[in-house]
Amino acid sequence: MLFARRFLPLAALLLPLLSAQAQQPASPPLPPIPQLMHEVEEHQKALEKVIENYTYSSVQTTQDIDASGQVKKTETKEREVFFVHGRQIGRLVKKDGKPLDDQDQQKETERVTKQVEKAQQPEPEKPKEDQDLNVSRILEIIDVRNPRRESYRGRPTILFDVIGRKDAKTHNLGEEAFKKFQGTVWIDEADRQIAHIDVTFRDNFHVAGGLVLNIEKGSRFSFDQAPVNGEIWLPNGTEGTVQVRLFMVKNMRQRFTERDYGFQRFHVEAEQGKESRVVQEKKPRSEERRVGKECRSRW
Repeated sequence: MLFARRFLPLAALLLPLLSAQAQQPASPPLPPIPQLMHEVEEHQKALEKVIENYTYSSVQTTQDIDASGQVKKTETKEREVFFVHGRQIGRLVKKDGKPLDDQDQQKETERVTKQVEKAQQPEPEKPKEDQDLNVSRILEIIDVRNPRRESYRGRPTILFDVIGRKDAKTHNLGEEAFKKFQGTVWIDEADRQIAHIDVTFRDNFHVAGGLVLNIEKGSRFSFDQAPVNGEIWLPNGTEGTVQVRLFMVKNMRQRFTERDYGFQRFHVEAEQGKESRVVQEKKPRSEERRVGKECRSRW
């Protein structure tokens, strides 16, 4: 009887909680992984073209660190970044938090104007060996496994463990390096966009057998993307810690971060021999509206 008097009130409290838990809908099954990754790759390729219609500010901080992890030197550079015919150009505007003086500003203006003029000249397509490494290409040379769900920055995501494919065909050193990576990727479930990548070298990476460069095991990199102005996903940050050995003599340890912000549509006005100007646009282009609409839709 004593057991009944103690058990029954406890049961009366627990039963409603258990009933409510049982009535909660089960999580929907994960989407087919090959289809999901195909959608993500196609979205990433589209966004890598759309970003060429934007200018933005980029703050890059590099810290030299010693063997005990103490910072020896910190350097910060802020640039205005824009694209001309698919080529990225960065105009340095601040160094270590201070605007450039008149002399350095004039040199930077001349340098950027030459880059713009060169970019406006027709150029044959680069061979794959000379092309820049981008995220959509990375997706093609990694394997994904162990899918599961997790909230990332308040949004539902599907995350995977990733590892570089040893048999992947590569065209340059950047792609070859990614075969040495392992880590995790977070995919925004609603928009089928990469939200975050976090990878680490699982082995040393040698250039020229280590005679020129050796990136040591454990070096780490991460990459972030997020919706901008409720319209479209764009990259907004990179960070990492790397330890390298140069020419088998010099050891270098660095921690770096890059924060990208202030995305605005633009076009470049330039005349031969005159300063190039970045002119902001107020209305989205039809292609950007289309890509943004597709990326926001649920599949």
